[in-house]
Amino acid sequence: MQNQIITLSCLALLISFSHQLLAQKTYVYKESDGTVWFTNVKPTAQDSSRYKLIEVKGRETATKSCHGMNDSKLAERASNYEKVITELSKEFRVDSKLIMAVIRNESCFDRSAVSSAGAEGLMQLMPATAKSLGVSDSFNPQENIRGGTQYLSELIKKYHNNMSLALAAYNAGPGAVAKYDGVPPYPETKKYIKRVMKSYRGYLQNYLVAETQSETGLIDTKPHENNLTETGLKNTDRQ
Repeated sequence: MQNQIITLSCLALLISFSHQLLAQKTYVYKESDGTVWFTNVKPTAQDSSRYKLIEVKGRETATKSCHGMNDSKLAERASNYEKVITELSKEFRVDSKLIMAVIRNESCFDRSAVSSAGAEGLMQLMPATAKSLGVSDSFNPQENIRGGTQYLSELIKKYHNNMSLALAAYNAGPGAVAKYDGVPPYPETKKYIKRVMKSYRGYLQNYLVAETQSETGLIDTKPHENNLTETGLKNTDRQ
């Protein structure tokens, strides 16, 4: 009984500090006594005799920041960052609507968001990634969006405009994409790609409708076919 209490206490302590332990990939283990462990440390051959690997997960987004949010509230939050997003979109040649879609799904435009994996700010930068991008304060909106947009731009170029691979790398890391020679088989990563793509199409649709209304002075209710697929994109922002 005492051993069980100690085990449960250790597990609770581990989970409470999970934001420090988890990186872009999370390994979930289960011991023979039923204890479940979450860690960013890849299993070794020696570990296999004691632990059973249950699953490997992609980085989870800051879901707590999205509680109680709806389209209206999201739009209100987003309006605070539209100017900087537009400016950085032009600087790094990344569609502003794609940046918006990533932020929406990463943090719901919450500048103070922190995920269980330890990712921080609007574009949910991992500390090591933020440092490599020259971001000193991930909770500073302009710094965070600059770093996230730069990183996204680098990934899009790296994968030759293949949006699925770029988003997979943003979520699970380029190492995971290289390991599986494509989108890694992590449920969270697959869901992440679909969510961001859906949001991007929505922003693109709104943009096209607004452009039509502006140019014709008429309300266009016909659906527009977007010019994005999961394997490529075109930048519709006017440079």
